[in-house]
Amino acid sequence: MTGFLLRRLGQAIIVILGVTAVVFLLGQLIPGGQARAALGPKATPMQLSHFNIVNGFNESIWVQYWHYILRLLHGNLGYSYRNNQGVTSLILNRLPKTIVLVGAATLLAIFVSIPMGITQAVRRNSVFDYSATGVLFFLYAMPDFFIGEVLILYLSFDLHWFPSAPPTDASAWAVFTQPNAFFLPVLVLAVTSIAAYSRYMRGSMLETVAEDFIRTAQAKGAPPRRVLYRHALRNSLLPMITLIGLTLPAIIGGAIIVEDLFNYPGMGLLTVQSASNDDVPLVLGTTLVATIATVLGSLVADVLYAVADPRIRLGEG
Repeated sequence: MTGFLLRRLGQAIIVILGVTAVVFLLGQLIPGGQARAALGPKATPMQLSHFNIVNGFNESIWVQYWHYILRLLHGNLGYSYRNNQGVTSLILNRLPKTIVLVGAATLLAIFVSIPMGITQAVRRNSVFDYSATGVLFFLYAMPDFFIGEVLILYLSFDLHWFPSAPPTDASAWAVFTQPNAFFLPVLVLAVTSIAAYSRYMRGSMLETVAEDFIRTAQAKGAPPRRVLYRHALRNSLLPMITLIGLTLPAIIGGAIIVEDLFNYPGMGLLTVQSASNDDVPLVLGTTLVATIATVLGSLVADVLYAVADPRIRLGEG
């Protein structure tokens, strides 16, 4: 197990270094350079030159990248000149809100989709299976902003059950202390995940129940419920572990469309605002955090998969 973890960790570090190189090069490809992006189109050549000297942009690209890596190791993602604040502090202020919001939606999707997928697999080709499949395909095909707008118009404006947007000054944990205010964004985020998770769970369960060890357990006279939950469910959850582990980038990067739709002050809305204001350091910072989260999500999924199924790490060689 230790060798497996070290191999996966080494691969993750190499990929993260590649990600930092790509993000750094994106900053170098900005028309006019970062000095022009920070100071604006009216900046004089003298001001641009002074900015480059102060920030080290007049050095060679290799020296700049080395200093960039050193700043990252110290938790410095740059400085947002539009907000007069460090990128790291801006992200740390918004990050917990997105983690809690999307985390709550993910938990809701898991608790709904796994039982639904199991029920569909057990009642394969029944009326319930066909009806659930049609509804789930419809929801999966719908974009988040459309579902959100429909829910806002119906549940907020027509029925007045929920507010159309959560309070912007609420803390990250307000999702749990004021669930009524955050019900709509959590539901919108969970809907498409429920559709995807339940379909994966149904397919995985159908493949598992066709395996020889399930037929052997049934032939030994094991109760159907025990065969289903003791033998089939555990093996069926393996693909779900990978799928859930890969949702970490969504938690870190933020649900951009949903947060913008509901004006929720998380990472997604921060990314939209930084792009609208041409805040290059902030855009690069949020991009770097989201892409690193993708690598970490894949690493977490691999580790959980190996813990759940020892055959993965034993067959690694």
